[in-house]
Amino acid sequence: MRRIFANHSNELALVAFIAVISLFLSATTKTFFSLGNALDLLNISAVNIIFAVGLLVVLASGGVDISFSVAASVAQYLTVLAVVSLGRLNWLCGLLFAIGFGITLMSINAFLIRQFRVISIIITISTFNVYFGLLMFFTKGHSLFDLPGWLAKTVVVFEREVEGGDWLEIKLPVLAMVACVAATWILLTRTTIGRQIFAFGDNAEAANRLGINIRAIQYFSYGWLGMMAGIAGLMQIHYTKEVVPQALVGRELDVLAAVVLGGARLGGGKGSVSGCVLGVLLIAITQNGLNLMGVSPFAFQMVAGLIIIIAITLSSLKLTARKPLKGLPS
Repeated sequence: MRRIFANHSNELALVAFIAVISLFLSATTKTFFSLGNALDLLNISAVNIIFAVGLLVVLASGGVDISFSVAASVAQYLTVLAVVSLGRLNWLCGLLFAIGFGITLMSINAFLIRQFRVISIIITISTFNVYFGLLMFFTKGHSLFDLPGWLAKTVVVFEREVEGGDWLEIKLPVLAMVACVAATWILLTRTTIGRQIFAFGDNAEAANRLGINIRAIQYFSYGWLGMMAGIAGLMQIHYTKEVVPQALVGRELDVLAAVVLGGARLGGGKGSVSGCVLGVLLIAITQNGLNLMGVSPFAFQMVAGLIIIIAITLSSLKLTARKPLKGLPS
């Protein structure tokens, strides 16, 4: 029992914090504590959770990426153009296109990071602007509404009518989110490459000495994020029934804050899928509660920024503590 608490202290703290916030919001708002609101939160959070588990893999490997939201926007736009021009096709083809475009864009990030030996956040800030600039230049900011039937039709996994004529629904993005969470959990906890990702993120030099293929790990980590970005972009289309070029832009800081809250370290070598999911849910619940209470959404942007600042500070202190000073025995 003590080991469970020690190994999962962050996740348990998040569960407790979510419980406290939920009780507070239930007491101060009329609509928060309802099954309908809970399922709405789950449907709305599905895309961010898919983003988050992809970003977790990059953070565990010691990298940072903030361009995934734009990569998802580019991937979804190109996917719709491709499937419409080729005859509208089907879900499998659309999924393959979205994943392919996402992996390509994130692989460019990995290539630039390795080629120029620049820290990942600098490269991804640059590619964020390049990808977004190209997207807005070629699309002129125009949205796509002419979607293939298979993408425009809402896929409901579970539905039930309740009193008052309202419907409780769980939609396709939630099912996709469950699959992505399960796949990432298996990757990080049950595979050799998952252990190598954590080893590389914790100590790149030691991982290299052990014979771990550093190049492959970096490309795989960013490729995994690209795959999740492509899937998330497609699920966003399914949810909104349109492709808006800038719709996903701005989520990157919320997702990064959620993953860090979930226990991932900005420096690599640490993180869990369960903590990642709980971090996203905590942020979603907080945002939902603030909206129900009539608090400005800009207030939460300040909170997300503070979370990232604190996380960077703590990570820097931990990394500094692990490095012995020159001239002193290690």
